[in-house]
Amino acid sequence: MIYVDNHKMTDARLNLALEEYLLRHVPTEEPMVLFYVNQPAVIVGRNQNTLEEIDPDYVAAQGIQVVRRLSGGGAVYHDLGNLNFSFITNGSRDLHNFQRFTAPVIRVLNQLNVPAVLQGKSNIYVEGKKISGNAQYLAGNRMVSHGTILVDSDLEALLRALNPRQVEIESKAVQSIRAVVGNVADWLPEMDVDSLRQALLAGLSADGPVEEMALTAVDWDAVHQIKAERYDTWEWNIGRSPFFVVQKRINWAGTEIGAEVAVKNGRIQSLSFTGPLAGCGLQTHLIGHRYDPVALAVTLDAYGPVHDLPAAQLLKLLY
Repeated sequence: MIYVDNHKMTDARLNLALEEYLLRHVPTEEPMVLFYVNQPAVIVGRNQNTLEEIDPDYVAAQGIQVVRRLSGGGAVYHDLGNLNFSFITNGSRDLHNFQRFTAPVIRVLNQLNVPAVLQGKSNIYVEGKKISGNAQYLAGNRMVSHGTILVDSDLEALLRALNPRQVEIESKAVQSIRAVVGNVADWLPEMDVDSLRQALLAGLSADGPVEEMALTAVDWDAVHQIKAERYDTWEWNIGRSPFFVVQKRINWAGTEIGAEVAVKNGRIQSLSFTGPLAGCGLQTHLIGHRYDPVALAVTLDAYGPVHDLPAAQLLKLLY
């Protein structure tokens, strides 16, 4: 086993770029393991519609990053109390074999008297509470199996960030399955992410020697390039959401106004209104614009009121 030290980087976009770099550009005969901890972030699955997974107002107000990963599955919340692990191996024979990669984690937790078990296909539970979700992806002849461990995470922030607004959305995106969650610290109050990382490394060494790989400045330059080209971009994190349709209604001056917005690749594909706005020029003006509250606010403010409906109310109707 080869251990890669990420130098305690806590940028979710950088850590996902590092994981991708190791997978695609650092071939090794031995499996690699990477641990990382992120500043508050929501990590959505490859095939998810971001809007269906988060509370965008809460996320924006708290400065929580929203980042799309390469693997499928549901959205997860990361913060400094959440330890992430990533195993990178050759071949595809263990694709969908989550037991292989969760077993060392469960074994260490059991040794620490935390009664963790694999439940379902890919989740780790302790006494009915989910503490870890896992996902995988394949690139060529190599694969990643990565997961989270809630050690001492802010569960209130987790629940609020992963709390989609009550909006009518029609899409074929993969949606997260909500579960009752818990922290490892509920069973081990003294445990923190660094202590658990060391315990897991010690547990992995029981299966054979663990050697540390030192990344060079050239390696880090390549990681930053992947980050800039993928994980820093609106097109990847938001725009890649599958096609979806949003239906909204508001009451203004005693009249109900409705809007139906179809969004593809993160941009408005079609727009229709009911009520006094039906047939107005805004329906065609917004085609091709980003379906993003900040971008829409700028456009609507420049466009001006429609039927005396202020830009702020138009934004509320559309997003």
